[in-house]
Amino acid sequence: MNDHPHDSDAAEPKWKHDGVRVIPANQLDPNVPSTAGMDRKAAINFARVGAQKLWAGTVTIHPNAKTGAHHHGHLESVIYVIKGRARMRWGEHLEFTAEAGPGDFIYVPPYVPHQEINASPTEVLECVLCRSDGQAVAINLDIEPVEKPEQVLWVDPTHPHGGV
Repeated sequence: MNDHPHDSDAAEPKWKHDGVRVIPANQLDPNVPSTAGMDRKAAINFARVGAQKLWAGTVTIHPNAKTGAHHHGHLESVIYVIKGRARMRWGEHLEFTAEAGPGDFIYVPPYVPHQEINASPTEVLECVLCRSDGQAVAINLDIEPVEKPEQVLWVDPTHPHGGV
């Protein structure tokens, strides 16, 4: 006997409506707060699919766009680069740097001070972003970035209150 709520003796299992969900590319939600120079769209979150422990969506970062220094508290982040060149800076003074291109994954551990940058002055950067929780955690840091942001602080569906 299974203890899963969907395995009851009911006439129609609920799997049809609350099982696997496909979110078509043309149905991502653009009605999410975005930073100037960074256009975000939500795919997976609590409001759209009932996700309890993650957030996923896309971000298109305009040429030369940069965030300020920040971290995401206890959250883990994964960024998958689809198109363009991403530059990440991290560390107590953002002294470390790495770049990623199409097909590369970027992992940002909890509490790591960092800055996201589109490394290209002419091409957009397209990425998929996943976070380990849907709650908004973004802590702006008083670190003088090596590459000064030309845009406003980070705002997206997981940072709706003007965080980084």
